Amino acid sequence: MPAPHGGKLQDLVARDASKHGDLLKESHGLTRLDLSERQVCDLELILNGGFSPLDGFLTEKDYLKVVEDSRLSDGTVWTIPITLDVAEDFAKSVKADQRIALIQDGEIPLAILTVGDVYRPDKSLEAKKVFRGDPEHPAIQYLNNVAGDYYIGGKLEAIQLPQHYDYPGLRKTPAQLRLEFQSRQWDRIVAFQTRNPMHRAHRELTVRAAREANAKVLIHPVVGMTKPGDIDHHTRVRVYQEIIKRYPSGIAFMSLLPLAMRMAGDREAVWHAIIRKNYGATHFIVGRDHAGPGKNSKGVDFYGPYDAQELVESYKHELGINVVPFRMVTYLPDEDRYAPIDEIDTSKVRTLNISGTELRKRLRTGGEIPEWFSYPEVVKILRESNPPRPQQGFAIIFENSLNISRAQLSIALLSTFLQFGGGRHYKIFDHKDNDKTLLELVPDFIRSGTGLIVPNEWSSNVDAANLYRLGSSGDADIKLESNDESVFFIVQKVVLFLEDNGFIQF
Repeated sequence: MPAPHGGKLQDLVARDASKHGDLLKESHGLTRLDLSERQVCDLELILNGGFSPLDGFLTEKDYLKVVEDSRLSDGTVWTIPITLDVAEDFAKSVKADQRIALIQDGEIPLAILTVGDVYRPDKSLEAKKVFRGDPEHPAIQYLNNVAGDYYIGGKLEAIQLPQHYDYPGLRKTPAQLRLEFQSRQWDRIVAFQTRNPMHRAHRELTVRAAREANAKVLIHPVVGMTKPGDIDHHTRVRVYQEIIKRYPSGIAFMSLLPLAMRMAGDREAVWHAIIRKNYGATHFIVGRDHAGPGKNSKGVDFYGPYDAQELVESYKHELGINVVPFRMVTYLPDEDRYAPIDEIDTSKVRTLNISGTELRKRLRTGGEIPEWFSYPEVVKILRESNPPRPQQGFAIIFENSLNISRAQLSIALLSTFLQFGGGRHYKIFDHKDNDKTLLELVPDFIRSGTGLIVPNEWSSNVDAANLYRLGSSGDADIKLESNDESVFFIVQKVVLFLEDNGFIQF
């Protein structure tokens, strides 16, 4: 089993266990900082040793060295800045050597930070050097639009790990996972990074990697922050639990990683390898376009397909973990097996593949997902969270410029929808005065499959799918010729729109 990065596992929870009571008591009297979701993820991996050799958030000296050279100031390879960003007013309220309590969910004290320094980063430099500068990159969007303008560096003392209420038995710390491997007498472990559901091809490639490395398999999926739009981790974990049954007995183990991904491509691949070494893996699978966010709005890839593999390979003598390049596998229907695509003459041999885009389309429309691609139990789980259009919810929102009776139109639509049946619940959703508490329910109603009829527009932002405006404006999804159309005409227009978009089937 490899030594942790930097030579020592920085398990701050174990280190500070003897003073837990004193730290907890002290935290109640300190300035408090309520952490964001990403900060909680980063803090957990500092406290449990997943980010070894870090024992705190980067000071300016280390931060600048990581941004410019992908190293800490002592020369250790480290490619992603781990920083505690704060707003300007908070930054100006603290000073060096001050102690700050770091809080989860406004209630749970996790650690005490002794301030090393407070600094204003050059975000444009960070964006360019770490993420290659494209303003559409999700990490740069986060950096410019979400992250605070100041960073606080300093060492941490652990009170406790963040509280999780889901999958407690699957969240192994580096120390726990290393003990697990020792108890199983596993000395060669190939780790597989994933933020997506796994299918038969993933099972095949991990088994091949294990065979080639003569190693066991660690399925180590990310359950922190991933790419916006990714399938939620609860659905994915249920898929992983099903997939793990498909491996030969005693060859595979699963543990969840509370990582906040940056989607930083090649730099992130090196970071992922370091983290897996800290968790005890001896080998790490680096995928094609590993941790890349895809393409920008112009269709240009943020990273090259093999940038990650090349950068990790360049550090192989310093990382202390063996890199296994991802080999794309394809299905051979005439032989009913998977094989690496680089071993197949596709001009002579028939192959089948389903892309991620095609899979999402089939889930959305209820199209067939064949057993050669995924296991029926996995497809069932995905369909539960991604029902086809006829089972999805939606909201029809009346533009404020409509001149007809909103009450009558609402009743007419409700009565019309109810006669179609089909198992969908329908509701008139009247949110007077833009009540924020009510509007927060809209995404939940839609996710549960409800058809909402909304008599008035809202001025607040509602982040939900399947929202359709009804009116005569240029922005209307269901376009009327004027604001004075009859109720009967509008009802027909709405019904045909819903049929055209797959929400109703006749």
